[in-house]
Amino acid sequence: MALKRIIASLFHASAPVSVTEKIVSAAAAFLGIFITALLSSGLGDKATPLMITSLGASSVLLFAASHSPMAQPWPFVGGQLISALVGVTCFKFIPGVFVSAALAVAVAIFAMHLLNCLHPPGGATALAMVMGGPELQRLGYSVVLAPVGFNVVVLLVIALVINNLFPGRRYPLLPSVGTWKNPAPLSPVVANRNALMKEDIESALKDMNAYIDVAEEDLEQIYTRASLHSMRRRMGDVFCRDIMTRDVATAEYGDELSAVWETMRRRKLKGVPVIDRARRVVGMVTIVDFLKRADKTHHTHPRFFDRLRAFIRRTPGMTTDKPEVVGEIMSSPAITATEDMHIVSLIPLFSGHKIHHVPIVDKDQRVVGMVTQTDLTVALYRYWAAMP
Repeated sequence: MALKRIIASLFHASAPVSVTEKIVSAAAAFLGIFITALLSSGLGDKATPLMITSLGASSVLLFAASHSPMAQPWPFVGGQLISALVGVTCFKFIPGVFVSAALAVAVAIFAMHLLNCLHPPGGATALAMVMGGPELQRLGYSVVLAPVGFNVVVLLVIALVINNLFPGRRYPLLPSVGTWKNPAPLSPVVANRNALMKEDIESALKDMNAYIDVAEEDLEQIYTRASLHSMRRRMGDVFCRDIMTRDVATAEYGDELSAVWETMRRRKLKGVPVIDRARRVVGMVTIVDFLKRADKTHHTHPRFFDRLRAFIRRTPGMTTDKPEVVGEIMSSPAITATEDMHIVSLIPLFSGHKIHHVPIVDKDQRVVGMVTQTDLTVALYRYWAAMP
């Protein structure tokens, strides 16, 4: 038992990461350092350091842990520059290399904490300013601008470009816009009868009184995803094909507005998918699309319903100043789900995109059904909320 505890303490378990993500991280770091070195080579003569070695540590954060709070632009830029400034100051005014080195790291940590830009490689930068040898020391305070400042700016630009080229990565870590990749928080009723709220997470972080190397938003996402997985496990296999409406009214891009409106009115529908000749979904048109465009197009009519009728009615003659076919007012691309997707996966689609209809497609992206918020609510009550 003691041996297991020792091994567990030595080899801390971390979140699983795919091999592809590991390769991308390594390749991104290679490009980042290579390009930075290439651009920094013109900074000065051969005696001038081209790069600070702590950029290697920064690259681990920027490219392998880009969602970490310590890897964000301000911690990276502020942490490096402030630490360089502190290191140069300690070297110049604190006698004794060991005391100067230790104080440089300590003050750099305090300053980064104080200015909310904690970046671990900053400690290495502060130490390098004291113990980096005469090549760095002879530069004095100008080292903050070059090579440190120049290196930091170049690597930051590279990180902004490379990290946003790959799906699943976001840099910098901005607030979620509500997509399936970043699901919106679930309501307590849907997710769990004792669901945590954002305020609970904030209070827990304050109680711990320690720097946690994960963004608050990521904690919310982890909890949301865990709740979805828990629901899926407890509900069993309930797929979109089990709850979808199969008799789906559709429209094509060139269908006239009046014809589509009449279909929606007759069948009491709030929206229909727009498909191509192969029945692949190319967009979605809803009542809201009609109402918004009608209100913008016909300001000459004082009453809204007169504007709506004028908008829907086909324009006589050969020219027109308003949309005439449904493809001109549809929302595209449409948010769709596959027929073999678990119904729990529909929750972030509806909540994140603020939509009321999700067309269900087969493996060839052809429409085979439709699920509305009402369909999902009824199914969740039947399979989840009513569970003992």
